[in-house]
Amino acid sequence: MSLSALIAPRLPLLRRYARALSGSQASGDAYVMAMLETLVADPHLFDRSRDARIEAYRIFSGIWNAMPLNGVPETTGATLAERRLDAITPLPRQAFLLTAVEGFDPDQAAEILDVSHVELSRLITEAGREVAAQVSSTALVIEDEPIIAMDLEALVEGLGHKCVGNARTRDEAVQMATTMRPGLILADIRLADGSSGLDAVNDILSNFEAPVIFITAYPESLLTGQRPEPTFLISKPFREDTVRAVISQALFFGAKDARADHAAA
Repeated sequence: MSLSALIAPRLPLLRRYARALSGSQASGDAYVMAMLETLVADPHLFDRSRDARIEAYRIFSGIWNAMPLNGVPETTGATLAERRLDAITPLPRQAFLLTAVEGFDPDQAAEILDVSHVELSRLITEAGREVAAQVSSTALVIEDEPIIAMDLEALVEGLGHKCVGNARTRDEAVQMATTMRPGLILADIRLADGSSGLDAVNDILSNFEAPVIFITAYPESLLTGQRPEPTFLISKPFREDTVRAVISQALFFGAKDARADHAAA
């Protein structure tokens, strides 16, 4: 397959990523063009043994990070989300965008940024803390396994948010949420008394909106195609980096459409 055939399908999403990094479409497109010109001059820079999308982002990131002015995105006419993103320092911003927007898992993001897994974890954590400095929130954990609940609480608080409690049943969850009105909900599906975390979330969202992250060993129960599916879904056993990235994503982009995304059939 030709190099152009490998790269062309990646360009729309790569342009989106470049725009988010630079703060403007014109600037982002200029950097994508610089990447294309570099590959025209030396096609062997593109490693065909790698996944084509990962390789396109990897080469773009190498060019981007070689340019010192890229730590100062353009903010003229920026939306609130764009201004929040601009406030995140350069490398953590890239880690955040790659995992929270572009859909790469932590291993892929580490490959793209040419960093170790330890360094990628540090970047995701730093991005989460910088997001929390702008949109610090409270979180309710709905989880019947004490050790898992403690891990989730530690992850939430490690990013600079406050955990207001852990509910083990549907009734506890609804009562806590009604009293505390958390800004984020992390919910398991199957709870201690046989009740449903999904039902608890639906009850909660009937009173107020908040982003919800389902963390479950039974993702297939939500990915049926028979009803609206959750925006944020993590399978157990989970990776801490993944949970950190999704928490930051959920809070950064707010609770838009949360009720519709988690409505019961």
